[in-house]
Amino acid sequence: MGVPLEPTGDELRRLLAAAVDYVAGVLARMPDTPASDLDGVPGFLADEALHGAPPAAGSPLDDVLAVVDRAAGKGLNTASPGYFAFIPGSGIVTAAVADLIADVLNRYTSFAFAAPGLVALETSVLRWMVDLFGLPAAAGGILTTGASMAAFSAVVTARAARLPADFLTGTLYVTDQAHVSTAKAAMLAGFPASAVRVIPVDAALRMDVDALRAAIAADRAAGLVPFCVVASAGTTNTGTVDPLPAIADVAAAEGLWLHIDAAYGGFFQLTRRGAARLVGLDRADSLVLDAHKGLFLPFGTGALLVRDGALLRRAHAGPEADYLQDIGDRGLPDFAHDSPELTRDFRGLRMWLPLHLHGVDAFRAALDDKLDLAEYAYDELRVTPGLKVGPAPELSTVVFSCEADEDGAATAELLRRVNAEQRAFMSSTRIGGRYVGRLSVLNHRTDRARVTEVIDALRRHAAGL
Repeated sequence: MGVPLEPTGDELRRLLAAAVDYVAGVLARMPDTPASDLDGVPGFLADEALHGAPPAAGSPLDDVLAVVDRAAGKGLNTASPGYFAFIPGSGIVTAAVADLIADVLNRYTSFAFAAPGLVALETSVLRWMVDLFGLPAAAGGILTTGASMAAFSAVVTARAARLPADFLTGTLYVTDQAHVSTAKAAMLAGFPASAVRVIPVDAALRMDVDALRAAIAADRAAGLVPFCVVASAGTTNTGTVDPLPAIADVAAAEGLWLHIDAAYGGFFQLTRRGAARLVGLDRADSLVLDAHKGLFLPFGTGALLVRDGALLRRAHAGPEADYLQDIGDRGLPDFAHDSPELTRDFRGLRMWLPLHLHGVDAFRAALDDKLDLAEYAYDELRVTPGLKVGPAPELSTVVFSCEADEDGAATAELLRRVNAEQRAFMSSTRIGGRYVGRLSVLNHRTDRARVTEVIDALRRHAAGL
């Protein structure tokens, strides 16, 4: 028999207790759960329970949870301490508790009128980030579903602030190390692919500032309107940080909007080493962050900060609606006027509650630990016979490959063998056309023992290639 739409009392407690027991079991098994399981996926997807329509009368919770558990059994286990692929996002449990509370409250936070206290909590998190990155009091921001939506709003804001209504002569500058979300944001904002200029990088994979100046000058000479330069504060490929102060100088001299993609690297600002490597973030006109990376929150938690909050609002406010005439000013942001979303979830609590519950120092210590682990992995891999490493990590990503591996086949086979053991999962990329492996450490559950385990596996398999 199914659960009623409004369970109360003991029935609600049993429901929540069963869910808690399931979550506790998942976490207890996590260290030994495969970091990935991609075997037999076609047969797995033939399971009718994954595709069946919902029953008319409902099902017992245990049966429903069993299906969820089976569904989660295949794929990449991003919550695993052995997950080192792409940029990890591990998901702290206290954020899930916050989501439960936020979803039960189910308050409408797009306009402060509807939930002034909860909007104040979310605004306090945004203000904390504004202060953390040294932006001025006039700065504003929004929490988004991730850096992709944040980048879209940033490009729209830059377009509105720097270009006329007929904006198709505008040009935007990135490197080939920039995250693809920026080029996609430009496309969604109405720019043709030809408007995105790819600036060369130097030997350290950082934007070549002289090449940036030359590209801007050439575009002006051709009658185009340079309007935005995108710098990376931690690339996805290698964690490289562009020369932010020098790029900021060019942007200021040329009147360009400076957008900094700090989705991966930004929250390392909490640490002494991170702050030293991220000098220049305070000069951004817009700054993108992913709390589901650097603060270990669940996927779907990004942020956009804009130096001049009025420009963010001007780009997103849109027309007035008669059916909203009862909404009054509460002296707080109306997020519907600062973003594309008129309806949004109350995502602020999943940041506010963990930050207040654990304290900022807990996150600072965890991020310091990830920097330590990346340095440890780099030091160990660079003395491993048969392997070569890229530059020392600026953040928490180590790039490596097999020696004398011109076509990448040996490195790909090394990754395949290590990943097949299911204790770790790593991904690859291409740097200058060369296939390389990546080990990215940004999971709050990852410890030195697990990093040592993956290093030992790489050594063992590299010796056999």
